[in-house]
Amino acid sequence: MTTDPIGAASSRASDRLRQGAVIPAHPLALDATGAIDERAQRALTRYYLDAGVDGLAVGVHTTQFELHDDLSMLAEVWAMAAAERDRAGTDPLLVAGLVGDTDQAVAEAEVAREAGYQVALLCPWGMTDRSEHALLERARAVGEVLPTIGFYLQTSVGGRQLSRDYWRALFDLESVVAVKTAPFDRYRTGDVVQVLLEHDRWDEVVLLTGNDDAIVADLVTPTRQGERQVCARGGLLGQWAVGARAAVAVADEARQAVQAGQVPLDLLATGSDLVEVNAAVFDVAHDFAGCVPGVNEVLRQQGLLSSARCLSESERLSPGQAELIERVRQRYGGLLDEEFVAEHRDRWLT
Repeated sequence: MTTDPIGAASSRASDRLRQGAVIPAHPLALDATGAIDERAQRALTRYYLDAGVDGLAVGVHTTQFELHDDLSMLAEVWAMAAAERDRAGTDPLLVAGLVGDTDQAVAEAEVAREAGYQVALLCPWGMTDRSEHALLERARAVGEVLPTIGFYLQTSVGGRQLSRDYWRALFDLESVVAVKTAPFDRYRTGDVVQVLLEHDRWDEVVLLTGNDDAIVADLVTPTRQGERQVCARGGLLGQWAVGARAAVAVADEARQAVQAGQVPLDLLATGSDLVEVNAAVFDVAHDFAGCVPGVNEVLRQQGLLSSARCLSESERLSPGQAELIERVRQRYGGLLDEEFVAEHRDRWLT
């Protein structure tokens, strides 16, 4: 495996992402005691692989940032997803979520690379210094180990506002192959896209949506400047941790609509439906407090997880959230893969 992310590894990752990328943010399966449920963890990976996703992001927010407190446990979870991918004989891109200050992030990147991961998503969680300078230095250091994906994380789950100068400097790094815009804010998303359009690498850095509240809008809306045009080529999303097969279909329909230059009203209506689903799953009513257990609760109600429990005691379902999830499952079953999961669940859990 190459150790030169600025060269061949970056080119390979960029080419893969440019083709279009449906990448679910992989949850962490725990049993009622709080221990990793390996059977359920592997079943989730099998679900995503059978759904036809283009990649798997492991070690990210839905995998629970607290997992990074134990590198050996994190490595075990990374290895399980890689092993299931290899067993299935498919080749989705493996994205490792990294956290912490530079030393920790680099150490995690080295472990992830050994496990077969091809790209790193840099999360700001766990950093003692979240200044733009520190974020850039960390990106530069990790980029010597793995190609990287820039990340604009919403402030309600630990992100911070970032300047256009920051994005300009980040795109200067040749190890940066993509950027995930997930501020849940159209103005801040626009900052990233406008800088990318102006940058010399505008057609090299792949735009991915992480805005779970604007998935279809991001996938079908181009931003133009002169002859240049940028549009999200796919997404790396917590919402796609549920309804993954439907996500593949929606992303494909969006891709065809962009190519045709005409977006069907039904696709826009699906975008509105997804916002309603996401509001329940991500616990918008309580400022996203239950977003991680909300994802787990969908999968628990579907029988893939035995518990919605999280590593942190503070991460729990909000009052009424489980009932709200039940209602959106009934109303939007197609977008949550209800029939697909029910048909294949027992095999995935075997």
